[in-house]
Amino acid sequence: METDSMLDKADTLYLQTGNMMNWGRLKKKCPTASSEELLDCIRATLNEWSSKLTPELARDSPRTLECSVSPAIEAINPEEREEMKVSAKLFVLGSNLSSISHAADMACATLGVTQLDSLIIAPPPLEDGVSLSLENLQPYWHELESLVRDKKVVAIGTSDLDKPLLEQLYLWAQVKPSSNQVNLASCCIMPPDLTAFAKEFDIQLLTHSDPKDLLSEESFQEALRESIPDCQVSDWSPMWILRYSVIVKTRGIIKSKGYILQAKRKVPSINSL
Repeated sequence: METDSMLDKADTLYLQTGNMMNWGRLKKKCPTASSEELLDCIRATLNEWSSKLTPELARDSPRTLECSVSPAIEAINPEEREEMKVSAKLFVLGSNLSSISHAADMACATLGVTQLDSLIIAPPPLEDGVSLSLENLQPYWHELESLVRDKKVVAIGTSDLDKPLLEQLYLWAQVKPSSNQVNLASCCIMPPDLTAFAKEFDIQLLTHSDPKDLLSEESFQEALRESIPDCQVSDWSPMWILRYSVIVKTRGIIKSKGYILQAKRKVPSINSL
């Protein structure tokens, strides 16, 4: 199968892991970090997808590749929807703001729902030495507010904001943040000022252990190289990653968990020349 030439002729790659909870191939390992878990999922999905490609698809050389393993995609039974909480966290790696809406739409389509119960956004990457500010966050928050107004998301939240920045966002935003994640790797105890502010304005403080760089360009390219050895991996860069989970409300049990990511070629494809 000419998977390598397909990738070299495509512009966009969407990768969906499906429900990781049913993946026997990942149960042998216990990833120590979310970045390792994500890379394991990317490799496994790429390997299985490339092994099942049809000659027709390879000949067509589509500009957009949908990399997924159909049996792993698990939609929510509509009759059980009210019993489930659907949460997602979005890591925006590129500068395209429309990716926020696109990622939410893909998550809804994958899970067979019309609305996410919550969506948390990780702060966008900044240049070294530049501190995150309200000005950095505002364009992304505008997009999240649009999702709430369009009833695609019920509640929106943030990640890794200290008390001053969370307060600035809260006072400015039309749709207020309902949650803020705190990385316990950098903060073993919740800062008292953050705790007091969150309690006063009914903002839920959550914990997480995601690294700042969940998926580096180099790590993604290496995963591509391992799965599809002959493609020009240096052309590809991840744009966004969405991690979702489906939890049974009454029992607190994770029924489904998975990743969706978008990657783009950094140079024009052969088809667009």
